[in-house]
Amino acid sequence: MKTTVLREDSTTARLPRQPAPAAPAGPRPHRRGPAGPGRIVGRALLYMALTGLAAAVLVPFAWMLVSSLKADSEVFTVPIQWIPKSFRWENFSDIWDQIPLWTYLGNSLFLSVVITALQVLTGSFAAYGFAKVRFPGRDAVFLAYIATIAVPWQAYMVPQYILMQKLGLVNTHLSLILLQAFGAFGVFLMRQYYLTIPDEISEAARLDGLTEYGIWARIVLPLSKPALAGLALLTFVNTWNDYMGPFIYLTDNDLWTVQLGLRSFVGMYSSQYAMIMTGSVLSVLPILVVFLLGQRYFVQGISTSGMK
Repeated sequence: MKTTVLREDSTTARLPRQPAPAAPAGPRPHRRGPAGPGRIVGRALLYMALTGLAAAVLVPFAWMLVSSLKADSEVFTVPIQWIPKSFRWENFSDIWDQIPLWTYLGNSLFLSVVITALQVLTGSFAAYGFAKVRFPGRDAVFLAYIATIAVPWQAYMVPQYILMQKLGLVNTHLSLILLQAFGAFGVFLMRQYYLTIPDEISEAARLDGLTEYGIWARIVLPLSKPALAGLALLTFVNTWNDYMGPFIYLTDNDLWTVQLGLRSFVGMYSSQYAMIMTGSVLSVLPILVVFLLGQRYFVQGISTSGMK
């Protein structure tokens, strides 16, 4: 009986044996099993709670919209009459004849756009200095500046008015623009976002010969679109809804904003509540459009600010 001997090839024998691939480090991914009854019930309760909160937030807006289609005597009925007896669609056409609404909307739009642009410019520029430029006392100056947020506006309202009166800027839009062109909150928001941008990018740009102005304009700003959109949206909404500022500084009817214009329906003995609700609905529409266009950048900018 012949015995067959298997011989390895010399070339194959010389090759080193490859070690077996090591298992990946770290904990093994947990595989979720089928959702149990407890998890389904908990998720259903969570969705119900969120739906209830959303409904509580939307109820005032729904009441405002319904009241804009009622007569004055039906606005404050008890209990609330959610479906009007007769829909008064003519309220949305009569309001343009009773007050110069186009003028009020134009003034509000002008102030909101100008103040928003200035706050985004000044806030982003100051935030760059606090976040990317090293100088003695930087953190102390930043904390002192941010501390002004805690000071209520009523504390310095009278000195501001006296200053604007001495400058002859009362009853002008310029007074509101100068007072609101700078904001500590915008500086804080932009600085927190700038901290998420690696310093190595700025250092490399300095080695390439870019000045601080060039780094801010050509590198930092393009990387900060979400934070800029968030700051712009917040500033636009706050300026559009501002009532006390225009009420104090603007006396000419041609300079009034839409918030002041709605006061035209408030009389000494009676008020046109339906018209007030109609004007409120029309004043909310521009904010709604702006928010719908920029909500993606707004949420991204707010959620990433402060993360490093």
